Parts: sequence; structure tokens; C-alpha cells
Amino acid sequence: MDTRELADRTRRFVTEVVFPVEREIVADSRPMDDALRLELQKAAKEAGVFGPLSPVQYGGLGLDTRAQAVVLEAAGTSLIGPLALNCWAPDDGNIHLLAHAANATQAERYLAPLASGEVRSAIAMTEPAPGAGSDPGMLRTTAEEVAGGWIINGAKHFTTGADGAAFVICVARTEDGPTMFLVDKDNPGFRVIRRMPTLDHTSAPGGHCEVTFTDCFVPDEAVLGEVGQGMEYAQVRLAPSRLTFCMNWLGLAVRAQELTARHISGRESFGARIADHGMAQAQLADNEIDIEASRGLILRAATAIDEEGAASSPARHLASVAKTFVSEAVWRVLDRAVQLHGALGVTEDHLVARFLVEARAFRIYEGPSEVLRWSIARRVLRTHR
Repeated sequence: MDTRELADRTRRFVTEVVFPVEREIVADSRPMDDALRLELQKAAKEAGVFGPLSPVQYGGLGLDTRAQAVVLEAAGTSLIGPLALNCWAPDDGNIHLLAHAANATQAERYLAPLASGEVRSAIAMTEPAPGAGSDPGMLRTTAEEVAGGWIINGAKHFTTGADGAAFVICVARTEDGPTMFLVDKDNPGFRVIRRMPTLDHTSAPGGHCEVTFTDCFVPDEAVLGEVGQGMEYAQVRLAPSRLTFCMNWLGLAVRAQELTARHISGRESFGARIADHGMAQAQLADNEIDIEASRGLILRAATAIDEEGAASSPARHLASVAKTFVSEAVWRVLDRAVQLHGALGVTEDHLVARFLVEARAFRIYEGPSEVLRWSIARRVLRTHR
């Protein structure tokens, strides 16, 4: 099956199977829980569209990043489409990270069930002030080496998916530098404190959580990769994860554009269809420009990841450029969609209202636009010094 055919099949699956469930979640407050996730993922497997990010040996499609760009845009036309296909945060980035850094035993225990959709995961990186946020150098969670393993102490928040996750990848400071540890959910030293009441809650079964590690003992085999190499592994995870966000959210912008075009074609105002008014056409045109420009930036970054490697400087730079532009462009598209729906645009009878609210965090997660602009500028200036 070629990429376009797979994308078409994915779009049909999302339209026929996922859209009705999405409506129940938004309009009828149906909970997005693990039972529903597993139900949707079972349907995705039956439709042959499950696991675009997962290796083939674990039941996935094993697509390269350029193919993912097309398929994930189709999946992203629903808020819960990526979750149904197992290509949603944080599992998307953790699948890539484990495929890169896990040893054979860890891959069998953690990667295999995650890639096949049997379990969910989380990554504990962000900390309450004065700990690490956008600046990983401020990491305060510690891991002390003891006989037979390590003891982790610290607090994290915005640990996406932690409530109900089978395991958490914890980033902690050691004498040799930041290190990643695999912590099972039933570890007595690990605790989910609460789900944080965030704007985006439709598509995350495990919420965004505050968690603590209190004298949390993990054995030596819980170290993911090498001790002291946590930031290097984070770089391997970061570019693909940022790009996955872009692909998925672009799909939602595409759907909002479609909903808006249909809406203004069927409504009249001041003696003409809204679609015939120049100001409405200008906003629709600006949406289309933002969508096409986003596709181009995503494809360029995807090409760099496939050809140069996810941790390469070109891939990281282009992923930062894409994430900054696409997050802002998606916000513009969704905001115009709400505006063109008029008063109906602020009701959840029309899904664009929920789309806008859910997408707001995209401009912050995986790097705020302001921090990414600073990083992009530094790379540009570095070549001229």
C-alpha cells in the first residue's frame, strides 16, 4: 500500500469510526478513558491503519517520517484520531525513544506493549519552579546511586498520561549528568498526586499530572541507555515528537477549514451567501495559505530526520522552525474558523470551539514559541560568528 492510499484509508476510518465518538465526547461529555482508547485502537487494527509510528515487529506500520506526515495529518482530522492510531503524545515520542535507547530486555518489557497499544506511558521531565521547564539545565530531581540500583527523589508536573500509565520515563540528575530511568507504575516510591485542570482534556486519557518520586528505588537495569546521557536521548526524542504534534494538529486545522467552508456556503447575510463576501473569502484564503505553508515546513523537517537523523543539527533546527510556525498557524486557522462561524462558533454544537480550546496548548508544549524563536536565532547567528 502506498502512502497516499494509506492516508486515504486513515481518513475514511477517522471519518466513519472516530468522528461519531468525538461528537459524543465533546457534546455529551463521554469520558475519554482507557476502555474507549482500547476500543478505538482495536478498530484501527481491524482497518489496517494502526501504529504509523510503531515498528513492524510490534504490529505497527513502520513508516518513515515523510510518510508519517501524510498519514498523521489524516489521523489528526479528529481530536482523538491520533489516539486511536497510537500516534499521540507522550507515547509517540516514547516509542521513538525506546526504539533508539532501550536494550533488548527493556524493549521486550516496555517498547513491545507500548507500540502495540496494550499500555500507555508517560515521561516525567517538567518540574515545578524552580525546577526544569523549558530550560533542562534547571533539573532538580535527583537519582543517587546505591547498592544494586538508584534512589530517585523529586517532583514533576505536566507529566502527560501519568494517571493510568504502565510506566514513566523519569529524567533525573546524577553525578554524571541527567539520566533517564524506567519506573513502573506500581513502584511504591512513585505517586500520581493529581490531574491538573488544563484547557486540553479531550484527547488525553491520563491527563496532565503532578507526580512525586520519594525514595523511589529502581534497579540498575531501569537505566534507559547510558548514565549521564539523558539530554542526548531527549534530543533524539524531541525533533520527531515536535513534528508529530505538527502533523496531528495540522489535520485538525484542515478539518476546521472544511467545516468552515461548508458553513459559510450555506449561510446568507446582507443578501448574499457569507462565502460570497470578500472579507470571508480573505480569511478562508489566509487559512489555506497557513495550511499549505505548514505542510511544506513539516515535509522539509521530516526529510531532514529521515536523511540526517533525528538528533542531527539540521533536523533539530528544521523541527523547531516547523513547530513554531505550525503551532501559530494552526491557532490562526482555528481562530478564523470560530470567527467565520459567528456566534455558533463559540458553542460546542459546532466542534470548532472545542478545537480552538484544545489547540491552545500546542503553542507551549514541546517548546514554547518564544523559546524556540530564541533557539532558532542562536543557530542562525552561530553561522555568522
